[in-house]
Amino acid sequence: MSRPSTLGELRDAGWMSRSVKDEIRANAAKRIGAGEPVVRGVLGYDDTVLPQMENALLAGHDVILLGERGQAKTRMIRSLTDLLDEWMPIVAGSEINDDPYAPVSPHARELVVDKGDATPLQWVHRDRRFGEKLATPDTSIADLIGEVDPIKVAEGRYLSDELTIHYGLLPRTNRGIFSINELPDLAERIQVGLLNVLEERDIQIRGYKVHLPLDLMLVASANPEDYTNRGRIITPLKDRFGAQIRTHYPLDANVEVAVIDLETDLPEPDGVDVSVPGFMTAIVAEVSQLARQSPHINQRSGVSVRLSITNWETLVANALRRALRGGEREVVPRISDLDALVASTGGRSSSRRSKKAATNRFWIGS
Repeated sequence: MSRPSTLGELRDAGWMSRSVKDEIRANAAKRIGAGEPVVRGVLGYDDTVLPQMENALLAGHDVILLGERGQAKTRMIRSLTDLLDEWMPIVAGSEINDDPYAPVSPHARELVVDKGDATPLQWVHRDRRFGEKLATPDTSIADLIGEVDPIKVAEGRYLSDELTIHYGLLPRTNRGIFSINELPDLAERIQVGLLNVLEERDIQIRGYKVHLPLDLMLVASANPEDYTNRGRIITPLKDRFGAQIRTHYPLDANVEVAVIDLETDLPEPDGVDVSVPGFMTAIVAEVSQLARQSPHINQRSGVSVRLSITNWETLVANALRRALRGGEREVVPRISDLDALVASTGGRSSSRRSKKAATNRFWIGS
């Protein structure tokens, strides 16, 4: 079935505009009612993290996920796009996903006034309604919000003309989900600009004030130690997040094994049959579990789930290398192959003493 191509056709089709949080709330409610998880592809969070996430989505809150590395924070954030409608109409040519019923940008407003019901539309897929920025010290207002485009000025427009603005990531994610990873690393002056556009609905570029009522769901991630102790989060921005959700590593080896099974694939060289006994995968999972309890490892940095994944891949790779050199066609990891895990384990976590000493003590069972 074809989608409406003009504003008039859209009205005749009965399409109703709604905020992005209302859209996510409605789609999340459908999933919950059907007994489906609101976030797919994440294991071990059914009784801890996911209920809190469901509450946040139903409440229409902005969310910050606090957790160490390798706890699926980014995966959870990116998967939230599945809760958006598959297609969304915008005014044709809009840079900031203008709502046909309530356009924001000068281009869209002028087009609607000029053409009325004949205003052409475009349809945007939900994958394009997600914006993401890794917060780094060099992040600028231009990156997030926008800057004057010198090319447009050279074409004869005044600096005060809104049409001279080259929009940044935040406006271009209008009517979508915007994610900031490692929020504490964002400079305080950039946080102020971010808060201004989210709360006051306006921006100031080169001394000119531009009204920009954006419709966004803001999701951020941070290391809990940085977020609570660094003191670089401005209070109004911290107050913006209605839900603060703490993630965690797999609570037992069984979940760790399930993650390994989900994230890894057996290599399949020609003429070689590779199989991994379940107890070998369990050993790899237990290594990570023990590492998270070890006093010789700095737990502030965390022991990522990626440790289990890379250790399993290294285990299989060592068995495969041994078999290929020996001309074997049946490849099965052995206990002797566990020695190869030192290389993939050593760089994954920082020890309180030297990494070599901690690794050696770990392998002899101390």
